[in-house]
Amino acid sequence: MRRGIVFALVLTAAPFGVRAEADPFAPLRFLLGDWQAVDVPAGETGAFTFKLAVQDRVIVRTNEASYAATSGRPASRHDDLMVIYSENAALKAEYFDNEGHVIRYVVDTRVPNVVTFVSDPNAREPRYRLTYRAEPGGTLVGSFEVAPPGAPDAFKPYLSWKARKR
Repeated sequence: MRRGIVFALVLTAAPFGVRAEADPFAPLRFLLGDWQAVDVPAGETGAFTFKLAVQDRVIVRTNEASYAATSGRPASRHDDLMVIYSENAALKAEYFDNEGHVIRYVVDTRVPNVVTFVSDPNAREPRYRLTYRAEPGGTLVGSFEVAPPGAPDAFKPYLSWKARKR
């Protein structure tokens, strides 16, 4: 009888001893979905997807941008992949593209509906900052900035875009 009471107490108390894990991706959830670039110049297209993967342990972003040939350049396509993950209570991301770039980011989510990915400074390499901002009406605004080697906070715009969910 005593063993049964102890067992019942352990089962009753067990849920209180288990702490629910907070969702590390909560501030990024506005990014989830399939996005199509809007208001792009003639001859350009772009789309990207943010989705949960690996049993919701990472967010994977795939991106594609196509550029029609012009008098000054041939047609081209850019593809990239970014994996966002939580490590030691910090959000981080790894970026890879078809041009051979690899960028490691720290993710800043302090401002609601804004996510900023910033690479670590390195005196011999450029520093990168990628930002997504949710706008009223369902538009997502993105920007990619580059700081030159030796001036890690001198970011200058490189690309910007707007997108809507498909």
